[in-house]
Amino acid sequence: MHFLKKLNFFWLFALAGLTNCCIKGTELPPSPHIPPQREPVEGVDFFLPHIDLSHWKVTLPIGNPTEVSPPEILDYANNSLLKAFMYNDSTDGSLVFYTYPGTSTANSSYSRTELREQLVPGSNNTNWTFPQGGRMKGTLAVPEISKDAAGKPHRTIIMQIHGRLTNAQRDQIGAADNNAPPVLKIYWQDGKVLVKTKELKNVNATEPDILHEEAWKDDVGFTFSETVGTGKFTLEVIASDGRLEVILNEKESKVYQNVHLQKWRVFENYFKAGNYFQTKDAGSFSKVKYYALVVNH
Repeated sequence: MHFLKKLNFFWLFALAGLTNCCIKGTELPPSPHIPPQREPVEGVDFFLPHIDLSHWKVTLPIGNPTEVSPPEILDYANNSLLKAFMYNDSTDGSLVFYTYPGTSTANSSYSRTELREQLVPGSNNTNWTFPQGGRMKGTLAVPEISKDAAGKPHRTIIMQIHGRLTNAQRDQIGAADNNAPPVLKIYWQDGKVLVKTKELKNVNATEPDILHEEAWKDDVGFTFSETVGTGKFTLEVIASDGRLEVILNEKESKVYQNVHLQKWRVFENYFKAGNYFQTKDAGSFSKVKYYALVVNH
């Protein structure tokens, strides 16, 4: 099994002395919502979150868009590009993901400051299937998010399981890239946690038809009864062969076990976590804080 280990404070402190990595040719946009970084104060516990970034890359809302992979991401606190979007909160030590409408990826309309799992650091080519299984658990909060013209908070995706075609599958259906639909999207929406999964439009479809993105659609969605608001909460996602479970605060659980997930077993997958902002409204922004994030397979 592959286990992501928690970062040790002193190990990251040592990394801070490494050469700062910058991506040339990219100008930092104004970020008025980011507080200045303060020096530690005697008597205050400034701790780093329990997140091992050695198996994650991050996508930023700038560039084409810009991505930063291991090992450069490990020095995010000293990286002049990253620290505008990914930084430690000086009051509680959380890892903040800040974003606003900017550059989107090729298969999306929205921007993000979001982590993408890399089982092999620096590579997207090694992923996992539902029969192999995976578990992700995070403690997080959405403390600040802008509102729309009607005064309703915008929403953001805080966790995902994204599908991926193998090279053979890509070539089989003549796809332009390896992109497959996200089988799981977890939203923070108006203080609640909303879960959406994918369903086949035709449950009798088989390969290669099910490899096409248009063969799938979002389900109606499920909203947990608990209101998390802007406070801290815990989410756990457990994927196994033909089964998917999402657990909020170790109390309320939603289980999916159906023909759609049975047929999803042909896809590779990877976890995502962070701040995938779901609006293009001018002047909008969101912050997502992660206090812990652990993945294992």
